[in-house]
Formats: sequence, structure tokens, C-alpha cells
Amino acid sequence: MALAGRGMIEQLLPSGVAVGETLTELPEPLFPEEEAAVARAVAKRRDEFRSVRACARTALAQLGLERQAMVPGVRGAPPWPPGVVGSLTHCAGYRAAAVTRVDRLASLGIDGEPHAPLPDGVIRIVSLPEEREELSRLARDRPDVCWDRLLFSAKESIYKAWFPLAGTWLGFEDARLTVDPVAGTFSADLLVTGPTVGDRPLTGVRGRWLVRRGLVLTAVTVPAGDVG
Repeated sequence: MALAGRGMIEQLLPSGVAVGETLTELPEPLFPEEEAAVARAVAKRRDEFRSVRACARTALAQLGLERQAMVPGVRGAPPWPPGVVGSLTHCAGYRAAAVTRVDRLASLGIDGEPHAPLPDGVIRIVSLPEEREELSRLARDRPDVCWDRLLFSAKESIYKAWFPLAGTWLGFEDARLTVDPVAGTFSADLLVTGPTVGDRPLTGVRGRWLVRRGLVLTAVTVPAGDVG
């Protein structure tokens, strides 16, 4: 079902960002090139592929635009109409798309994850030692939140906002995250040279997070002209 009222991921994004999201699978007619892209995929992958594009159609319609073919490109990044930036996410039981015009934001990234601890051993792959220390402190104070999963989701959102600007890989070790458990926000220092936004390098990003309905949701926005 499409979420009624103000959607969950929408609460993490500034005004002017259009959102489509759903908790169930949605039918969506695919373009021939999209059909070809998932022709050999299992049914679950095809369903999520269709549903997240249905969300993209909903979001783009709010900008007065029609959905174009969205065949995953380099590193899986979807194409958007000229003058538009956007992001997609899908996990078990959740699909979402967020889009806006480039005069409002330089880039954005969204991510949804199940609110459950990461599998054993994963946290050491996706985090820095100082981040793990902070996660331990957070877990003592707020054991109701799976902080390791939140960190993973935040870094996924950071990467989704980074890639359209930089066109290069950003490793989990290339962003140092700090989480505010009260404000529902996070910030990240970029530990590699960032792309130029406006007239200066991007050195950091900021985002927001939410835990609801068994999900961890994160969103990162890079305002046009922002320098981190």
C-alpha cells in the first residue's frame, strides 16, 4: 500500500523534495530496456524493481514530470530527467523514491533498512574504530535502537548523495559518522577529497534518521552551493 498522509522518508527531507513510498509491491509497466535489465532476475528482484519505479513515477509526477526509462547505470545509479536529482531505496517491506530539482539541491540520498542488528562481523567492515566506540556508547544509553544498522544505512545514503556529484566510489572507511540520538540527525566528515559544489570542495554532509515500523530510514541532502 502507498503510505497515507506524510510519508516516513518525507519527514527526513526538506520542503521541495517529492516522495513516493510504499510498504507493499506496486505494479508498474516497464520500458523495454528495463524489462531486458531484469529479464533473468528472480521474481523478488523483479517485484522490487517495478515497485521502486512506481514510487519514482509518483515522485516525478509531483514535479510535473513523467517517468523515463530507469536502467541501472554505473554502480547501480538510476538516471533522472535533466535538471532533476533523486534517489531510490528498497528493502524487505519498503520501497521509496525522492526527487527534486537541481536548483534546490545539488544531490540527495535515501536508504531504508530493516531495524535489526547487522550480521556478525559486518560492523568492522563498514565502520571506523572511533565510530564503533561511539556506537557502544549509544547502545548503552539507547538500547532500543540498532545503531550498527543505522550507521550502515547512513553511509549508504551518503554514498548515494556522493556518487552523482563525484562519479567515483566512496568506501565505508571514507566517511566518519557522528550521530545525534536526540535530534535524529547525523553528520559525516569526508576523509577523501570531495567534488566541488558551488565553488568549493565538499568536505562533509549532514542527514537525518528515523526508526519506525520496523525500519531504519536515513536521508542525506547536499544543498546547491553547499560546501559541507
